[in-house]
Amino acid sequence: MTRVLVVEDDPIIGEMLTLYLTEESFEVKRVETARDGKRALDAFQPDILLLDLMLPDANGTELCAEFRQLSAIPIIVISMKPSVTARIQAISNGADDFLVKPFSMQELKVRMEAVLRRTQSLNRSVQPAAVAHGRDSNADSPSPADGLTMDLVRRTIVLDGEHIETTFSEYEIMKLFYQHPNRVFSREELINAVRGIDSFINDRAIDVHVTNLRRKLEKNPKEPQYIKTVWGVGYKFMNP
Repeated sequence: MTRVLVVEDDPIIGEMLTLYLTEESFEVKRVETARDGKRALDAFQPDILLLDLMLPDANGTELCAEFRQLSAIPIIVISMKPSVTARIQAISNGADDFLVKPFSMQELKVRMEAVLRRTQSLNRSVQPAAVAHGRDSNADSPSPADGLTMDLVRRTIVLDGEHIETTFSEYEIMKLFYQHPNRVFSREELINAVRGIDSFINDRAIDVHVTNLRRKLEKNPKEPQYIKTVWGVGYKFMNP
């Protein structure tokens, strides 16, 4: 049974979410504060997080970043703020999707399933290079040698032997780059790689994800060695 952690202080919305998702065969735990939400990440071990950005003890898109640092599970923000800026900030800080209140419960379920489906697909993936070279499927941990590799089982990027934590969307983009080195991807192709069903994603969000990846991977993000900009087209990945 899929476990859903709901961090929502509004009693009416919180109760509606709990009842609906329980009826749809999810195991639901609801808390009302950021502090209790962080505790529940460890105690409840959810598969997905529904996060309100206006809580009694914290508010703002930085909440996404805080929860993202604690867990790699998908995060769907549920918010009263309808602005494009709020959506971009939330996604840039680690959210995988964004829903504006009031929203359809059926739409929420579809978005949750889309994000979970992508996550499960990643977990089932086998690193193409390992298969091509006939390596044992259990040998999924990268060698500690210098350079950049992908660890699909742990869903991380490994740089110089260290695991680099990413958001779901950042990882999806990097996975596409890694599997197709030197190929130029347009922003539209990258949008299609990370988009769920009607998920909010646009050219600007792609640029933000790439900027965040460069900050995590490049020694000098202003002079990137891995993710190159192809002016007027998009981006390409080069692995020296």
